[in-house]
Amino acid sequence: MAILNLYTSSSSQTKSRITFPGKRFKTIDQREEIRRCVFTVPVATDEMPDENVISFVNAISRVLCWSVSFYPQPILNWRRKSTIGLTLEYPTLNVLGFLYYTISTATFLYSPLIRSQYAYRNPISPEPTVRFNDLAFGLHAVVLCILVFSQFWCWGYRRERGLRISRPVGGIFMGCLMSTVVVSLIVAVRGIDGGRDASGWAWIDVVYAFGYVKLLITFVKYIPQVWANYKRKSTTGWSIEQVLLDFVGGILSILQLILDSSLQNDWSGITGNPVKLGLGNISCFFDIMFIVQHYWLYRDSEKGYIDDDIDRRIHEDYGTVD
Repeated sequence: MAILNLYTSSSSQTKSRITFPGKRFKTIDQREEIRRCVFTVPVATDEMPDENVISFVNAISRVLCWSVSFYPQPILNWRRKSTIGLTLEYPTLNVLGFLYYTISTATFLYSPLIRSQYAYRNPISPEPTVRFNDLAFGLHAVVLCILVFSQFWCWGYRRERGLRISRPVGGIFMGCLMSTVVVSLIVAVRGIDGGRDASGWAWIDVVYAFGYVKLLITFVKYIPQVWANYKRKSTTGWSIEQVLLDFVGGILSILQLILDSSLQNDWSGITGNPVKLGLGNISCFFDIMFIVQHYWLYRDSEKGYIDDDIDRRIHEDYGTVD
């Protein structure tokens, strides 16, 4: 009968030694081989919860909050049969931003070249802090953003007369497209071994460019909406439910990034994924602004207005196209 003796250690794993008392072996080599049979097994302790499970639950909760946050706005547009109150810049920039986000996430997950270049530049923590739930979220977001954009043109909803993208936002949109093209050309021309060597200009820099474009778009896309709410002194047409869900998702995103980096005992996982960190912080900042506008600055219920009254005032100020 084998007896299993456990010897605890200071690490999160314990070493286990198997001995066979009273067992006779034919040769000395067999006895020495069994004596050296030491292996390591993970041991869960009651004092410390399974942090991997916590990270997984956090990730799922974040994805659910952020994913569900894309539904209140198109539902509100459908219910009102109008896109008035929602700026065109918001869904337009969202489509480009989440398309770049999805490309960036997919390459970190499935491109051997990008993953090897990431490991070269982050030797202490060679595993990207990107998960499949990030990719699923990005794909879902692209579809819902296209849906909201289509509600301005294809559903027969009321919209502001002369609706178009402002020149500053249009310039930023084209600049984002051109910047990724320029970085790609630099890598192709000046990169070592065609951009495969991560010590110089490499294809991972193009992926980072996609991520930084998404970060810039996340910052820019909210500004026209904040300004429109200020001019109208109302948040009607802008779904506060999506703001609240987005705020919770942003908090959970930051917590997951911190937790994943702590599990690896290396905080370069945060600096190695600045897009994920920036998205959470920027989203939370603007969400707080929208919450203040909706619940404190422009509380329509206190002014005695209802949605239809505000719609009529907007029609008079801006005009509409049926």
